[in-house]
Order: sequence, then structure tokens, then C-alpha cells
Amino acid sequence: MGVKLSGIINKRAIDFSDLKGKKIAIDFSNMAYQFLSSIRSKDGTPLMDSKGHVTSVYVGIFSRISNLLSQNILPCFVFDGKPPALKIHVQEQREHRKRMAEERFLEAQEEEDITSMEKYAKQTSRLSKEIIEDSKELLKSLGLPVIQSPSEADAQISYICKKKDVWAVATSDADPLLYGCPRTITNLTLSQRRKSPSGQTIKITPELIELDEVLKSLKINQDQLIVLAIMCGTDYAPQGIKGIGPKKALKLVHSVKDFDKLFQELKPDFNWKQIYAIFKSMPIMENYQLKWTSPDIEKVKKILVDKHDFSEDRVNKTLQQITKKPVSQKGLDAWTK
Repeated sequence: MGVKLSGIINKRAIDFSDLKGKKIAIDFSNMAYQFLSSIRSKDGTPLMDSKGHVTSVYVGIFSRISNLLSQNILPCFVFDGKPPALKIHVQEQREHRKRMAEERFLEAQEEEDITSMEKYAKQTSRLSKEIIEDSKELLKSLGLPVIQSPSEADAQISYICKKKDVWAVATSDADPLLYGCPRTITNLTLSQRRKSPSGQTIKITPELIELDEVLKSLKINQDQLIVLAIMCGTDYAPQGIKGIGPKKALKLVHSVKDFDKLFQELKPDFNWKQIYAIFKSMPIMENYQLKWTSPDIEKVKKILVDKHDFSEDRVNKTLQQITKKPVSQKGLDAWTK
């Protein structure tokens, strides 16, 4: 869900030309859920191969990577590891909501209610072990670095950026800020339009968030930012503290310097110190390797064409474009037979 800091975080619109030659670390699961949600048929069901395996993520990966490489942007991908214990309960709640959505989808299907089918289908998205493993192999075969984080990918990509091994990280939310990430890019896609939760189509552009600018504009330090986020809601206590949004939380961290006293007065139904400790001491891998190589064409085709029924002509064309010349954005149906 991401930390709830919208409205107080400064973002600066950037162009893809600003990112040429830059190395960018991408939170894989964050990106993959975007694909699972958006790359679907009209009734909301995800794209599938002849064996019934969901292929929406592979379509998204192949399309987005070709576009990023065409812009001379070098992506690497970080995968989530074992979540902190505090997150397990949240995951169980999410799974319950997905099962409820599945029931409502079936009801809508019986009633041939396409609008409701699309709505509930998107709420059932899951990243299976098969999708994760095939995605890793696909990314590696495309010559891109893949890093398995011991825990949360947000912490790992932030560490890589702090070490200056990448210029920025790409995700859809501001979570990396809480791990001290210097630069975060949102909307890293060549698609210029996206559907909002209300169903309206809105124009989007890549946006850059710089931690130093955020802290300076809010007149707080890193620890205060973490406390502010805990009050508003994080993955470890999604509801935060009732009645407190980003602006009110900012006023509180300005006025109360003793965090213990602050939370004693607010009386949350969670242990704020446990959540604070997660952001301060999340496990990360220090001996990762970042190496970009040429695509293994036969391996890419084995995964996409042989295993998941992608059009060989389309795959060949895109691989030729990736290795020899820039490519342009293609429609979703261009990647499947």
C-alpha cells in the first residue's frame, strides 16, 4: 500500500532525457503488481497462455524493459525476501480481502456484469512463486542484474542508492525515503496516461523525489520523517492513528520532540518502537553484484515463446530492437499471439 505521505512530499517532474545513461534500481514486486492490475482483458481477467498461466507480468517486463533500454536507461531489479513479522498479519488481511473479491468476481460473472468483473478481478492480484521465478529468469536472460533481498526490497534498493551504485530507485510510493534513499522516481513508464481509482484517465510523467529536499522543505530530520510516517500509516500498521493525516502529523513532530511522550498521548493500538526499529535496521545484502550484459536471445525465446506462447515474430523483432536500435512503445496485444 505504501506510506501515506501524499500532499506534503515535494515531487519534481522530469523527462526521460534526464535519465539517459543512469542506472536505476527497481522494486520488482511493486512493478509486477502494477502489471497484474493493468494488463488485463476487458472483463478484468489477466492475460494467460494456453496452459492457463498468467502472463501479464512477462508482457509488462518485456515491454517496459525494451522502452527503458531504448532511452539508454540501465535498470536492475530487486526482489522481496522474508517480510518482518509485523507484516505477516497485514498480509493475512490482504489475502482475506482478495478471497472476498474473488467471490464477488464470480457473482458478477454469473450476472455478466463486466464493469464489476473488472473491478473485483483487479483486487485478486497475486504474485505466485512461478511468476516470481520466471520473471527472475527472464530479467537475467535479458542481461539485467537481479538481486534477492533478504527482506524488504525497499530497504535494499535504498541501500544500493545510498552506496551510489545506482543513481535513483523506481517505485510507485515514497517508502524508500524512510530507509534514507537519496532519490526516488515514480511513474517510470513511457505510457503517458493511467486510470485513476475512480476510473478516470489521467496524464502522468516521471517524477523525482529527493530526500534532502523533502527534509529541508518539511524542516525535519530523518527520524522525524519515520515517526511522521508511522502516525499516518505504513505497511506495518496501515491505518496509522485515526484522525491523523500527513499535515497534522507534521505539526506534531514539530511541536513534540520526545517521541515516547508523543505516542503516549496519541495512544495508538500498535507498538511504534517496533515499527521504528524496522525502518532503522531492516536486513539488507551488502555483497550484491551489478553487471549488465547482452541478452541471451535463445533463453528469452525459450521463456516467452516456448513456455508462454508469445509470438516468436514479435519477440524476435523486439530483441533485435533492444540489441541494435531504439524501440517505441507497443500495444499490449503486440506481445501475444
